[in-house]
Amino acid sequence: MRKALRWLLALVLLTGTISTAGAATAAQPEVTGSTGITGSADIKDRLLEIPGMSFVEEKPHLGVYRFLVLNYTQPVDHRHPSQGTFQQRITVLHKDVNRPTVFSTTGYNLFMTPGRSEPTRIVDGNEVSMEHRFFTPSRPAPADWSQLDIWQAASDQHRIFGALKNIYSQKWISTGGSKGGMTATYYERFYPRDMDGVVAYTAPNDAVNDEDSAYDRFFRTVGTKECRDRLNAVQREALVRREPLKKRYAEYAEARGLTFDTIGDLDKAYEAVVLDYVWDFWQLSKVADCDSNVIPKDAKNATDDEIWTSVNTIGGLSSYTDQGLQPTMPYKYQAGTQLGAPTIEFPHIEEKYIRYGYPTPRNLVPRDIPMSFQPWVMRDVDTWVRHNAHHMLFVYGENDPWGAEPFRLGEGARDSYVFTTPGANHHGAKVAALVDDEKALATARILEWAGVASAKVQANPDAAKPLAKHDARLDKRDIERASTLRP
Repeated sequence: MRKALRWLLALVLLTGTISTAGAATAAQPEVTGSTGITGSADIKDRLLEIPGMSFVEEKPHLGVYRFLVLNYTQPVDHRHPSQGTFQQRITVLHKDVNRPTVFSTTGYNLFMTPGRSEPTRIVDGNEVSMEHRFFTPSRPAPADWSQLDIWQAASDQHRIFGALKNIYSQKWISTGGSKGGMTATYYERFYPRDMDGVVAYTAPNDAVNDEDSAYDRFFRTVGTKECRDRLNAVQREALVRREPLKKRYAEYAEARGLTFDTIGDLDKAYEAVVLDYVWDFWQLSKVADCDSNVIPKDAKNATDDEIWTSVNTIGGLSSYTDQGLQPTMPYKYQAGTQLGAPTIEFPHIEEKYIRYGYPTPRNLVPRDIPMSFQPWVMRDVDTWVRHNAHHMLFVYGENDPWGAEPFRLGEGARDSYVFTTPGANHHGAKVAALVDDEKALATARILEWAGVASAKVQANPDAAKPLAKHDARLDKRDIERASTLRP
């Protein structure tokens, strides 16, 4: 495997790429101060000259970077741009207009503090981040939910790229993790000429929404048997003790003013949190975490408080309240109309303890918002990636349930890759954590796509490393725990 990857890396780097990369990296540009522009207007002024761009705020400088929060005027419907607009938030982490730019999205709200995605550190570039449409405050008013689809969101990115490419004229790489990785993939499907490369982390690919057996196979083998048995026992016990723990849940909700109108009632919300428990653990934790005090070793003899604390710590008992559902409701709408959502089996729990089963997206979105599922949308994306992927890298985590249905490459895909990070959960899937040969290949390809692969890397692909040094202020995001019916 290692020899094959090294041979492939050398072949790719030597086939039709040396001339462009060599020209681009013969002399690395120097940082040109706070604006990154020599003999030109301040970057803030240049950005605000773009029609439809307005200023929100600028965060304090971070060394060579500037961090600007902006609004950009977007059509509610890109097919009929005269039918209203809305303000979409973007951020610009600016270093130098002569560096490549990474276009990042979480697929949800923006991070409002400065930070670099892994590709931005690899290429030592600028980063533009986009808030996904319909996540507040980037939501049209009134909200026509039929305009929340993957083509409209891809068209948002296309217009932002078009607005910025004359300022940031070097190569562009799109990226995102989880739903952000999905969003980057959909953008590439509809606008394949915009970006020079795509790095999609932990992007689920629910091509056939009604077929979810891959998830059941995943949960039969993930981690160790000891850990799986321990988690399954706690999950089952939380349903066996439904009545006393529901009483505590009611007190918990009343004290916090939590309500259950969307999902229906407290009983449904409680069961949904418990059914998420095992998935939540593997999405956010590691095998070693099974030995923590949060997971009772003997569930049957554990106290109610130990079971309650475990479920609340791993999953969060507010997840299916109205207040917990509201921030990510646009995702749940998308899951119920285009993206699809997983359902799994619970062979370790008797049927008598499960009253409702896994909640569907329709149960998690207010009923006054119409929803109708379009099964052809994800099949189209899946087919396109298999046969048309070009300069695309998918990175998954071995122990992440969302990776059970990954994107795959087929005949027609070119210079594209799917790698799995050993032992990683949903947030641990990184290029830096891949096995050595895959890490070298992935890093070298990102550098090449961004036009900054040095002559040294071309001569010795194993030498490929991030161009920017690690910065603890910029290279660590806070991980938000949330209910797992969202990637």
